[in-house]
Amino acid sequence: MSKIKVWVLASRPKTLLAAFVPVIVGASLAFAERSVDYYLSGIALLCAVLLQLGSNLVNDLFDFLKGTDNEKRLGPKRAAASGLLTTSELKAGIYVVFVTAFLLGMILVWYGGVTIFLIGVLSILAGIAYTAGPFPLAYNGLGDLFAFLFFGVVATVGTYFVNTGEFSGLAFLASVPVGALVTNILVVNNYRDYDNDKENGKFTLIVRLGKNFGKYEYIFMLGCSFLVPLIIFLGYEGISYLIFLPYLLLPFAYKLVLMLFTLSGIQLNKLLELTARFSALYGILFSLGLIL
Repeated sequence: MSKIKVWVLASRPKTLLAAFVPVIVGASLAFAERSVDYYLSGIALLCAVLLQLGSNLVNDLFDFLKGTDNEKRLGPKRAAASGLLTTSELKAGIYVVFVTAFLLGMILVWYGGVTIFLIGVLSILAGIAYTAGPFPLAYNGLGDLFAFLFFGVVATVGTYFVNTGEFSGLAFLASVPVGALVTNILVVNNYRDYDNDKENGKFTLIVRLGKNFGKYEYIFMLGCSFLVPLIIFLGYEGISYLIFLPYLLLPFAYKLVLMLFTLSGIQLNKLLELTARFSALYGILFSLGLIL
């Protein structure tokens, strides 16, 4: 396998969809308020993708160093565990990705000020602390909260702030389904890896509370994503009926829940892929509902 293909594998390209959704939703809300800046939104999108990429590389490296990624793992191949990249190469990649994200983020800081600087620094630190450091979030039951906050609320509201220079209750509300559906990607991953994580001391929320909890957490997050358009429609003036466009995905959501309750082991990799795809489709339809 060529080095380029190895780095593509390590980047986990299917998970990068999660970085697009909060930026699209935040920018769409700004567009609806006639305050969108396409240049800044583009920079925000690049930063979001780099932060997701950096977090993926940190995860690849430290899950390997902690022994969680081993021969019993059911998920897709990992670069470090498979010997495709050395720890030194991954460390260099992590450094390059996060430094690039920081430098690009300084463009946003020029326009958005200290608030954007703090958001950017905290996002980088959180991406590293997800699996690294003395208190790795993913190993202490905080991975779900991290995903919801940083790849949902912070990324969506931050994009909106970059465009408009202000925060709003509507932006926060719009970030809830984004965070919920990104979290569901992690829920499926942790549900699949329950036995291996438990054996290796990775105390995810599902390891702490059980596999049944994971199933109902997944359903709860889906429920939140479909409840928010109704709350927005009832609570804010000038919102079109098109805000309900995500409801076209209800049959898709039912299929996902059915898969969660019937599949096991390596079969759940398909559910993981479809959950990421569902998040992206929801984000597109939700964004259209906000701007049309």
